[in-house]
Amino acid sequence: MFSESRILSPELKQRVVSAEAAAALIPSGATVGMSGFTGAGYPKAVPQALVEQIKRSHEAGERFRINVWTGASTAPELDGKLAEVDGINMRLPFQSDPTCRKQINDGYMHYTDIHLSEVSQYAWSGFLGKLDIAVIEVTAILEDGRLVPSSSVGNNKTWIEQADKVILEVNDQQPIGLLGMHDIYYGTALPPNRKPIMLTQPDDRIGETTLHCPLDKIVAVVETSALDRNSAFSPPDEVSNCIAGHILEFFEHEIKMGRLPQDLLPIQSGVGNIANAVLEGLNNSDHKNLTAFTEVIQDGMLKMLKSGTLRVASATAFSLSPDALDELKNNLDFYRDKIILRQQDISNHPELARRMGLIAMNGIIEADIYGNINSTHIMGSRMMNGIGGSGDFARNGYLSIFLTPSSAKGGAISSIVPMVSHVDHTEHDVKVIVTEQGLADLRGLSPRQRALEIINNCAHPDFKDRLLDYFDRACASGRGMQTPHLLDEALSWHQNYEKTGRM
Repeated sequence: MFSESRILSPELKQRVVSAEAAAALIPSGATVGMSGFTGAGYPKAVPQALVEQIKRSHEAGERFRINVWTGASTAPELDGKLAEVDGINMRLPFQSDPTCRKQINDGYMHYTDIHLSEVSQYAWSGFLGKLDIAVIEVTAILEDGRLVPSSSVGNNKTWIEQADKVILEVNDQQPIGLLGMHDIYYGTALPPNRKPIMLTQPDDRIGETTLHCPLDKIVAVVETSALDRNSAFSPPDEVSNCIAGHILEFFEHEIKMGRLPQDLLPIQSGVGNIANAVLEGLNNSDHKNLTAFTEVIQDGMLKMLKSGTLRVASATAFSLSPDALDELKNNLDFYRDKIILRQQDISNHPELARRMGLIAMNGIIEADIYGNINSTHIMGSRMMNGIGGSGDFARNGYLSIFLTPSSAKGGAISSIVPMVSHVDHTEHDVKVIVTEQGLADLRGLSPRQRALEIINNCAHPDFKDRLLDYFDRACASGRGMQTPHLLDEALSWHQNYEKTGRM
């Protein structure tokens, strides 16, 4: 089908332009929806050409900034480069770029942190304002103009529908074998016209393999040849392996108690070394024919699919190391019917998380003794990355498990504190907390019971006695025994760190 060009539509072949010409169609002040999710499927050429355009405007004494919407994080050549030239006014819904992070925390860039499942509805409902232009990477364009998605879907369907104009990047480094792996659902609607989403298992297909876009919306097509930029994950360390071990023991206990089946329930896993350690542990266990319904396919899931531990994985994007990306490309025929990539308002949908009974596992920055979780802010005020999809899954999953090392910064910081400095997930949505020290099962416990469970099982030994002392004095204070706190001390650990460098 694709002998030379990835652009089979005769009409769209006539709209092929340079990246510079396409970037020139984006004016200052525009709101631009970009493809991309966790370093996969983001536009490679137009953002960099736009950076040069912004530089020229600044040299001429004219300020040039745009609003950038994406699926999630992208890569340095998009987020980072635009931020370096002060080209972003507003960013949403998730980022992980250090330059963006600094500008957000210094007050130079506005940032809206949104549950990933809600972004499309916000856009459809007009909550976010007008979307002027979409810049979307695709793998190919078929003869009738249908678009073959690339290594992430994210919010691309919504951006194409909402934008006045669409710029396409056709990237020949995205494997053409991705054709057939996607499942794009066109049945969503706004209230009061919303209907149930007829998806009951992770391997159900309810949509189409391509994206649609009216041809008259497409103002430019840019041909590119560039790989996604994803770094290799570090091998699981001792702490990660300990956390994984506690979770695997917990699963076995739940199976014995009749609360989980032998093949578990669909797994949702955040990205990172701890998550990969859990996946590796599962892969080395006796479990077979597991399923995953998650945001991101990472290295560990490819290994599980290859071994048969995992039967199918549904997500919205890949987040693969270079070696894992080679494995995918070299064995696409094997993986094509075992991996399904969907738009993120389906991959993260609360209705589906509740229906399928997901086992949600996500990392955090800190937890307090009553089970409230901070997953976004350092010392209460400084944004790290964003909430991402963790709230979508934690509130609605069958099991919401939060993972963290018990200490950070070489032991200067306790990940278990009297009161979190910022709340992303309340105690009502948190069922299990795990550190390398142990696991706290919080289901059915009162706040005071939860406090002792968390301190005794999850706190680092260097901080455990201080936490117990705080809890005992709070209980003795007479201020109330439902959730005892000493208000003049609740955030003193964070204040100590900012003053002395240690909690």
